[in-house]
Amino acid sequence: MAKTERDVQREPEGYPAPSTSSGQAQVLDTADTQPLSLSRAFGGSSLLREILETALLTLIIFLILNTLTGRFQVRGSSMEPTLHDGQYLVVSKLAYWIQPPKRGDIMVFHPPRGGSDDYIKRIVGLPGEQIRIQQGDVLVDGVPLEEPYVPQQGGYSGSWKLGSDEYFVLGDNRGNSSDSHMWGTLPRENIIGKAWLCYWPPEAWQLIGHHSFPEPARRG
Repeated sequence: MAKTERDVQREPEGYPAPSTSSGQAQVLDTADTQPLSLSRAFGGSSLLREILETALLTLIIFLILNTLTGRFQVRGSSMEPTLHDGQYLVVSKLAYWIQPPKRGDIMVFHPPRGGSDDYIKRIVGLPGEQIRIQQGDVLVDGVPLEEPYVPQQGGYSGSWKLGSDEYFVLGDNRGNSSDSHMWGTLPRENIIGKAWLCYWPPEAWQLIGHHSFPEPARRG
């Protein structure tokens, strides 16, 4: 009797063919013996690897950005005309890891008296300085501070001696700001970071400008 094509199917060289008790070669159906793998389910090992690498990279970038920066929404009018209610800012935490806060910086901090909302103000007094305000005019160690960013001075007066780790902060809108003239000095540990970028609304997109004071005006 002539042999069919199935009868003469050759097994791979070096592997003995399974046989039945009658001695005839047995052809195995392996269609259901393959284990299920994620790589096959996702279309191949290279695709799965790319998905995992992308997810890991996204997580790393998120953690880095969250560590080095913060997001803050301006609420109220205490920093007008420099900043306005409803603006969203990116705050750099890294800035004050590299160098200490400077006079003229706009920065975000936890209020010394507690509260759920963080504040944003401008630094006018540095550690160790004597701050005196006379009818709104700020004097640092007896020297008047020129503040072109303030449209109108406040009508209050007072005197404060800053400790070795304390700052004096005021809002640019001096007549409508809860700041150091009301609740005193700001400890360094309360500072979160330096305002860096306004990203919302779109028409207000810009880097935040900080006023730089000449050295003589800083120490008198």
